[in-house]
Amino acid sequence: MVVFCATLFSPASFAADGAVVKTPAVTPAPPTFVFAFVGGFVHTDDSRHTEVRLIQRLREEHPNEIEGRVFRNRRHSEAYKLIRQRLDANHDGTLSAGEKQSARILLFGHSWGASAIVLLARRLERDGIPVLLTAQVDSVAKPGQNDSVIPANVRQAVNFYQPSGLIHGRAKITAADPSRTQILGNFRLTYKRDTVDCSGYPWYDLLFTRTHTEIECDPKVWNQIESLIRNQLPTTATTLSDSSTPSAAGSDSTNRR
Repeated sequence: MVVFCATLFSPASFAADGAVVKTPAVTPAPPTFVFAFVGGFVHTDDSRHTEVRLIQRLREEHPNEIEGRVFRNRRHSEAYKLIRQRLDANHDGTLSAGEKQSARILLFGHSWGASAIVLLARRLERDGIPVLLTAQVDSVAKPGQNDSVIPANVRQAVNFYQPSGLIHGRAKITAADPSRTQILGNFRLTYKRDTVDCSGYPWYDLLFTRTHTEIECDPKVWNQIESLIRNQLPTTATTLSDSSTPSAAGSDSTNRR
């Protein structure tokens, strides 16, 4: 009787002819990857930086739905390995076509970090892994990197930049395949008349790279990026912008302060 009851309430079910049919295991869907890459030599836990705080907030709001991480700009290989590991649902060491297409990846970064996300997206393209969004903020490419051409596996890309100072960002990004990648815009901002509050930043950043730092502090930029990210998350959350795309007037418009 004990054996009978244990069998009766086991996960297996019975076919009409009495054969035991095992219920297939349900493979959990991979999380939505939300990865931020910081610029310069910034540490991943430096909460003075908006991208670090944004990841912290999203992780608190979506603890089970997203894989939210902050990476230093030179650690793109770590991000690549993590994505492949989490997509490998059956843990066989390879990615099937279905596992690749299940990927939901959102990437954003500032300065060298912005260039790193394009490098990561290009590496994912070679594996056939799609990327939902790349968002670059005053993107600065290291030698040997190309942050201007967005690979065809990226669905949407946006670029915010400012043209002043010793360090200034990439003015224009283009799609390697415009039929597959939508460039949401190359949005130019200036900080000549009014400054942005960057309290807590090192004095040398504000002295030598003021405008490059101010665009990283600018809530107008990050509200738009956060809105784009939230629109791709698996559950509805309150956004800081009413629009799913940047609210600037055109793809190469100037927002003067």
